[in-house]
Amino acid sequence: MTPVQLFELVLLLLAAIVVLELLARRLHLPPAAAFVLGGGALALVPGTPELRLDPDLVLVLFLPPLLVSSAHFTAWRDFRANLRIILQLAVGAVVFTTLVVGGVAHLVVPGLPWAACFALGAIVSPPDAVAAKAVLAGLRLPRRIVVLLEGESLVNDATGIVLFRMAVAAAATGTFSLVGATGSFAVLAVGGVLAGLAFGVVGALAMTRLRDPHLAMLFSLLMSWASYIGAEALGVSGVLSAVAFGLFVGWRQHALLTAQLRTELNAIWGVVVYVLEALVFILIGLSLRGVLDRLDGVPGGVGALVLPSSWRSWCPASPGLSRPPTCRACCCLACGGGTRFRPSPCRW
Repeated sequence: MTPVQLFELVLLLLAAIVVLELLARRLHLPPAAAFVLGGGALALVPGTPELRLDPDLVLVLFLPPLLVSSAHFTAWRDFRANLRIILQLAVGAVVFTTLVVGGVAHLVVPGLPWAACFALGAIVSPPDAVAAKAVLAGLRLPRRIVVLLEGESLVNDATGIVLFRMAVAAAATGTFSLVGATGSFAVLAVGGVLAGLAFGVVGALAMTRLRDPHLAMLFSLLMSWASYIGAEALGVSGVLSAVAFGLFVGWRQHALLTAQLRTELNAIWGVVVYVLEALVFILIGLSLRGVLDRLDGVPGGVGALVLPSSWRSWCPASPGLSRPPTCRACCCLACGGGTRFRPSPCRW
């Protein structure tokens, strides 16, 4: 695909977003579901070019701004008041889901090693902040339930990473170290939070000197990517770093920015986040063509396709997962010859 064709495809997707959003409002559907279904329909249209994106590029491009935005608009008072339960869900619920998925996978495919089964469970167990926010936005739930679900989806990354690393290490060496796993979890989680807070302090100091909304918006976007990429370079959780950065800046925004500047920034951020979220979900739908191509010739492949009722991230798999996925954004598609995931690592 030439650069011009790629640009034309992006324009087509943006036009599709407008149409699908209007259709979702008319049919009273969640916009995220409409985008996924619309992307899947586009993938089946003859002549639609196949879009192949580098998984690491997708990860770095979409994830940091969406995480920072979700954390920024999280009410810190509510988050802090429910922190104990949020952490229990972020650890306990992810561990429980990993065990259940691993057990079911072993029952369905008895020849699959237990370590591989639990690796699969660790991939699909952490719900994503972007998907959780998109789904909960269309539901009428008690305020506290929404805070718990959105808060848990922001901080469960470290648990999924550690469980995946434990499963891969057990498959490779045949041994399991609880002490090593606990230490790895502490380094990823605590290190990610500290890195995010450090970036938050630097960003807050700089934001006080920026009064132009365009410069402030550009700087805040740059800092969202910097908090993620910098933490990953340090070997800690980039997701938790971006979340900590967003929470800190959101907590300090009233002291850092004027009311007019906050209003202008929120308006610009709203457009950016809407476009990124819509593109994420429509790209998930577009990947249906690749799924069907891989299922072609697999006995019972299409019939074995499983869509979990909860939103989970799906991406057709990277041949080798050199770094742990923490799974993210909409659906996990498990098919009859195995489950394939992409991007690698998938943290949608």
